[in-house]
This record gives sequence, structure tokens and C-alpha cells, in this order.
Amino acid sequence: MPLLPDVSPAAGALLLAGLVAGPALAQAVDAATAATGARAAENAVRSAGDAFGTSIGRETIGLYNAGNVRGFSPTQAGNVRIDGLYFDQVWGLNPRLRRATSIRVGLSALGSPFPAPTGIVDYAFRKPGDDAALSVLGALNQWGNAALELDANLPLATGLSMAAGAALFDDRYYNATRASFWQFSLAARYAPSDAIEIVPFVARSEGFDQTGPIFLPAGEGLPPRLPRRFFKGPEWARYRGVAFNGGVLGTWRPGPGWEVRAGLFRSLFDDARGFANLITDLGSDGRGNQLVIADPPVKFASTSGELRLTHTISDGPRTHRLHASLRARAGDRRFDGSDFIDLGPTSIFAPTTVASPPRRFGEQQQDRVRQLIAGIAWEARWPGVGELSLGVQGTNYSKRIGLPSLAPVATDARPLLYNATLAVEISPRLIAYAGTVTGLEESGIAPGNAANRNEALPAIRTSQRDAGLRWAISDDVRLVAGLFDVRKPYFNLDANGRFDALGEVINRGIELSVSGPVTSRFSLVAGAVLLSPRVTGAGVALGRVGDRPVGAIARRLELNLDWRPPVLEGLGVDLAISHRSPEVATVSARTRIPARTFVDLGARYSAKLAGQSLLLRLQVENLTDLQSFELQGAGAYDLTPGRRIGGYLTIDF
Repeated sequence: MPLLPDVSPAAGALLLAGLVAGPALAQAVDAATAATGARAAENAVRSAGDAFGTSIGRETIGLYNAGNVRGFSPTQAGNVRIDGLYFDQVWGLNPRLRRATSIRVGLSALGSPFPAPTGIVDYAFRKPGDDAALSVLGALNQWGNAALELDANLPLATGLSMAAGAALFDDRYYNATRASFWQFSLAARYAPSDAIEIVPFVARSEGFDQTGPIFLPAGEGLPPRLPRRFFKGPEWARYRGVAFNGGVLGTWRPGPGWEVRAGLFRSLFDDARGFANLITDLGSDGRGNQLVIADPPVKFASTSGELRLTHTISDGPRTHRLHASLRARAGDRRFDGSDFIDLGPTSIFAPTTVASPPRRFGEQQQDRVRQLIAGIAWEARWPGVGELSLGVQGTNYSKRIGLPSLAPVATDARPLLYNATLAVEISPRLIAYAGTVTGLEESGIAPGNAANRNEALPAIRTSQRDAGLRWAISDDVRLVAGLFDVRKPYFNLDANGRFDALGEVINRGIELSVSGPVTSRFSLVAGAVLLSPRVTGAGVALGRVGDRPVGAIARRLELNLDWRPPVLEGLGVDLAISHRSPEVATVSARTRIPARTFVDLGARYSAKLAGQSLLLRLQVENLTDLQSFELQGAGAYDLTPGRRIGGYLTIDF
């Protein structure tokens, strides 16, 4: 559970609510998110509904996150929602506006009328509440990282309230780089009656970041032992940019059984300058060549949203919900034109003191995406029997990309997508489920070490099948066991260094989760993913790529414990253990990062100070000071942070 922000599933079906969530979970979530501005009760372990991924405030736990679900990235694929409504994320919703992030996958995706392969990242919006509140948080660690966060809620009139948030960060990292940035957000909530709610919001952040090195060894093999807390410049390679999110959420209930929900969002980043700092052809002696790639100003902006009509029909003990949805997005991107600055031979143990050369930027490409998605879905719920969910979507996708001086390259797609999920209540405590879903997803952009760096890639067809069981061991502790099969085109570096489609990747696996309060003082969230990834296609047959995809990890284990000892009321102790088996690091699959196990130990103390809620949080991350590598792309590495000691103090007024 990192001290810095990252990025609990809601109950999928009403008939499963008691089994899936349980009263202890509901109470924990309510306490942690009662009102905007109240943050002292945030606790991810006690709020998580399963081990598949939960983020609340500064705490993130689980097998999956916004960048990795079942071996793929749901964020890169465009599977992001705000309170269940479609959001084409260019920049993530900051913690001033999101009270929690849930990974909806498997049975927890029930209740989302249009699921997607590799799951959905769902931001629970931090809506302004009816009570005045102010939360102040200050954080510090032994590297000198400092942060100040303010979140406030102010009721203005009956049915009208406003929330504001601001944060300042001064961060220092494991590679001696430094970043400073600020965040600001403003939201309002207008609810003149139970039938109408309108929530507009804006958020902006701005900052700079020194560019740390990425290491690319010569040929196969891992880098040598890399220096820590050492800045391998150059000093002038500093990112600077602005990010913005804004929009409005709306709900209207015109009559019994009818609900209209809408969301309209604008998301963008506008980078004044950016760099990639590469140490290439790195040898075992720490010598290589330094290449800095400087980017001219780039911008990526998207307007997206969803309009959804839902009609609920009661049929004796059964409940039917019919959904009609219209989603759309319009994205525009300006990129490329980079200047490649060769700084020549270097050593990773020596500072870079080369003066900043003049920039020679080239012509920039323009990327234009337009997409319209219309869908209908049906959910049928029968208490004591089960639930059925069916959906179909038609999409019209268009992408145009190229240099302004040339004719654009066109990519169009008009697939028909479908989803079907069945959950059967075998007993009051045991549920079996199975589902299938297809999708059309963005495949992102080519990475910084590719010959076609930053090039936008075409949309791809994806599919997923899964099945499993959910068992309520007790009223509060739940076990989930599932099987899945996810298939997508495989993109990576080819023999010429281009990032392109090389075949198909098939991720088959087993996922397990046990979560909930075992006693009133002891809670656990434990999970495992056993993955069998395969790459197929001509590239594998010809021996150009390995049969394992880059980044493949066959085994992930997560254990999170939270204990409140009886010796001191308000004291809590927590332990997090995360294990990853060897990770495929090159296209050939011959090089792998060794297995890693990280241990975090923390404590929290909650109390009242002059009638105000207070939380003191202390944590040691990477307790054993494990030294390893983080994969940044095929054959590209960074180092893992060493042991970090830090904490924060939160006071709710």
C-alpha cells in the first residue's frame, strides 16, 4: 500500500448484495467516504470487497490495478468509468475528485450493463455532501518527499453544496530525480429533489519532473547493478506540462422505475516539453551510450460521455432492468517531431554534464479519433435463483493519422460487440457464474524506445471468457475462485525496432480471492493469479519473437492484513506482502527479471483531538530493501525503489 496515491467493488446484483458485500464492508465504505473532506477513516483493507483491486485515498491494494488486469491494461484499452459512465481518460481523475477506485472483473462486473475484456476501472466520484467538512493531510518520508493536501466540503443551501481540493507535492525519487506539482479541483452538487442530481466539476494540475534514465542492455541479459540515489542527468531534460479534467454528471428519475443518467467529460494534457533519457548498449561494466529524445510541445485532448436510460420492471419476485446507452468520444492528438540528441559514450556511475544543445524539431503528426457506440442491455434478477445479463453494442470507429503535409492514414471499424453473463445461486452462500464479452479497444502508442516512438496504433478486437464460484465462508468473509481466457493482438518491437502487431496473445489463468473481517479486530485481503500467457502467430513460428509476451508474470500473490490490537484503542497494525514470479523482459522471452517479494509494514493511530478526527499513518515500504528491476518496455529497465520510511497525518475538521 504505497503512501503516494495510485489509481471497493460495488455489489453486482441486488440479489447478491448480502453475499458479495456484507454489513461490515458497507459500514467500512460508508465511514471512509461519508462526505467530501472527511478522510481520517480511509482504510483500503477494511473497505475492499475482494482482492482484485481497491484504491482509497493514498492506499492501494489488490492483484490488479488500473494498468494491469489479467495481464493487460484496462486504462490503455479505454475501459474507464466515472460512477459507471463512460470516460475516455487522457489524464487520470485525481484523488481530490475520486474517493475510491475499483477494478470490476469477474463476478464484481455484474451490475455494469456493458462490461469489457480485461475488466473495468471504475472511479467512485467524491460528490459534495450535505455536511461541512475539512480534511488536512501532511506527508513526509526519509527521502525528503513532502506533500500537503486539503479537501473541503461546504453546504450552500438546501440541496446545494460545493467541494474544493488542493494539493502541493515536492517529490524526490530513488534515482535522485525531483518533481514538483500542484493539483486543484472544484465540484458542486445540485439536488433540489430526490429525482434530480447535477454534479459539475473541474480539476487542473501542473508541474515539472526531472527525467531519470531508462537502461537498455546490449543484446540479451539484465543490466548490471544500477546506482541508487544518483542522478544520471542531464539536468536540462525536465518535463513540464499541464493536465485538466472537467465535466458534469447528471441523474434524473422522471417516474417510478425510470432513470436517466448522463456524463459529459473533457480530459487533456498539454506538455510544454518532454524527454526520454536512454542509456543504450549498456554493458556489464556500466558503460554505454546516452541518447536523449526531446519532444516539442505535444497535446492530447478528448471529449467523451454517455447517455443512459434505464427502466426497472418488477415481475413478482423477479426484477428486470433494461438499459439503452449512447456513448461517444472525440479525441485529437498532436505528437512526434522529436529531436534525437546523441550524448555519446557514458558510464552509469558518472554524472552527465553536457550543456543543452539547440533543438531541431521536425513536423508533428496529427491524430484524430471519432467513435460512437450504441448499446442495449437486459438484466434479470431472481432472488434465490440467479441473475442473467445480456448486452449488444454497435460501434462506429474512425481514426485519421499523419503529417499535415501528407494525406492521412485511415483506420475504420464497425464491429458488433456482445456480452453475456449468468450467475446461479447454488445455495444461499454459494454462487456460480460464467460470462463472455467482446470489445474494440485502443492499443495505445509506441513506446519511447521504438523506431516509431509515440505513433498511435490501430484499434483492435478483443475477447474474454470467464467462469467461477463465489462462496460466503461467513457473513463477512468471501472467497472467489475463477478461470479466464483473454485474447488480443500482440504488439511489440519487431526486427527493425518498430512497435507493431506480431501475432496474438492468449492469457489463460486462475484467480483467487479471500477477503473480509475475520473478527472485529482482524481483517484480511488475500489473492493469487496463476497465469499461462501465450503468443501465437507467424512471428513465433519464424523464431522472431518468443512464445511468452513481454511483461508476462506467471504467478502473483498478494496478502494484506489489518489488526487492531486490544492494548490501545485506535491503534492498527498492517502488513502487505506482494510476490511476483519471474517476468519476461525481452521479445525473445530469453531474458527474465527474477522473482520478487516485497514486504510493507505499517501502523495507524486514530483518535479525537479537540473533538476532531485524527489519523497518524506510518509505513515502511520494501522492508527488506529488495534490489531489483522494473520493466519499462521490451529490453528496457528501471530500478525498483529501495526501502522507504514515511508517513502522514490527517485531521478532519
